[in-house]
Amino acid sequence: MSKENSKRDILVTNALPYANGPLHIGHLLEHIQSDIWVRYQRLIGNNCTYICGEDAHGTAIMLKAEENKLSPEELIEQVKISHMEDFLAFNISHDNYHTTHSEENRFFSEIIFTRLKEKGFIEEREIEQLFDTERQIFLSDRYVKGTCPSCGAEDQYGDNCEICSSTYSATDLIDPISVITETKPEIKKSSHLFFKLSDLKSEIKDWLDNALVPRQALNKLSEWIDGDLKDWNISRDEPYFGFKIPGYPGKYFYVWLDAPIGYLASHKNYLDKLHKAEDFDLYWGIDSKAELYHFIGKDIMYFHALFFPAMLLKSDFRQPSGVFIHGFLTVDGQKMSKSRGTFILASTYREILDPVYLRYYFAAKLGTGVDDIDLNLEDFCQRANSDLVGKFINIGSRTAKFINENFKNKLSKTVHNEALINEFIDRSSVISEAYENREFNKAIREIMFLADKANRYIDKMEPWVLFKDKKNKELVQSVCTTSLNLFRLMAIMLSPVIPTLSEKIYLFLNIKFPQWNDMNKILLNHEIGVYKPLLTRIEMDKIEKIREKSKEL
Repeated sequence: MSKENSKRDILVTNALPYANGPLHIGHLLEHIQSDIWVRYQRLIGNNCTYICGEDAHGTAIMLKAEENKLSPEELIEQVKISHMEDFLAFNISHDNYHTTHSEENRFFSEIIFTRLKEKGFIEEREIEQLFDTERQIFLSDRYVKGTCPSCGAEDQYGDNCEICSSTYSATDLIDPISVITETKPEIKKSSHLFFKLSDLKSEIKDWLDNALVPRQALNKLSEWIDGDLKDWNISRDEPYFGFKIPGYPGKYFYVWLDAPIGYLASHKNYLDKLHKAEDFDLYWGIDSKAELYHFIGKDIMYFHALFFPAMLLKSDFRQPSGVFIHGFLTVDGQKMSKSRGTFILASTYREILDPVYLRYYFAAKLGTGVDDIDLNLEDFCQRANSDLVGKFINIGSRTAKFINENFKNKLSKTVHNEALINEFIDRSSVISEAYENREFNKAIREIMFLADKANRYIDKMEPWVLFKDKKNKELVQSVCTTSLNLFRLMAIMLSPVIPTLSEKIYLFLNIKFPQWNDMNKILLNHEIGVYKPLLTRIEMDKIEKIREKSKEL
């Protein structure tokens, strides 16, 4: 934990990717969103830890492993490696990436279950479940599809509706079908364990009143609380891949019980690696003063904003400081589709294009709302070329050559327009506030406004014209020094969004990686490196190549 009062201790988590397949660009939306916020917090000097891991349990893992003739353990290890490679390629800066299939997770799952049971919040009941007679298996929620009982949307899974966000039991679905065998399942009775969520309405309301949760999401969450808040089934019958529930033969913890507990497990694993096990309670203890934030999609806000905080409270752990919720990703205005070439895997994208473009485009779209975000591929191409190359990189490319070729790579001892530099520095406070509030789209608008100003300054001064007269030599050096200082400031401002590109700019400018509060420093009489192209324009044939490759999946 940090010792200085000015520094905040922050723990950030993402929803854990499910360990039965590769990442697609929809997964990346959330991880890029949280990574930008984490990088900003680190940039301003806060102690921000960022953890994640594989969601590694459930029927889907078991069946996928059987299909691939692997053990579940072999499957989740393979998938974990591929996920980590994708995250690394997209500059996602996790401090620790673990798995729910771990001894840490077993330990915390059993502790939380035991404490809830001792306090009377676990109840055993006989219920009806859907059973696939052909496969001889009880069907988990994700292996049943049917019509939503709340809004009538078709082709919905057996736990929650992607259209209206309602939650329900699989047996509530209209015309349910087994995803495994495409047969109509039978209803069978079985004894299961329930977390008595319905007893905790007032506690959940208290948490929501004090936590940071998007207003749009609060409206939906309030509907659930004020309505029929159901107790949650936390057990599953064998065969099942997961942790056995102590004292209940043939019963396993449901994946939605141990998946969010994976946040505790991943953090514990990280602290153990650092030999700082004693810090765990400083973050997760009931009296913790640290900040804890979850970045998640709107489809799982029920679990993170109702179920998990209540479960933590009644098992003597601290509750989250906030849950930041985003919408779904559409591509070209529609749900991702393999036939249209818009179901884009992370690996497909990164083989063809630099991740910097996608990080920038998502940032330009992301605010604090829970509305869906559209990746329009033509707009993506045009915006990346216009903003990143045409505006931002252009500032450096059109002035650096004068310093390289005519001044032995040396910046001038004075700047031509210190007032403009100070204006950029002053404007950084607005951009800082936008980052803090997760209004990344506002931060991008502000930075591009400054980029336009920098380019207008260069256009007005016309160093290429001034240089034709030898008496203007020092003026040209000073104008270009002003411009490169503006370029540096914007590289710092954009570094949470495009970290690798900012790093290239720092190397070109021959400076150490700066913090946010280093903006008030001006580079004078300083030797820079030789400018080399930092980023090229996206050609539409690259977009078509992504589409064609995605159709082959």
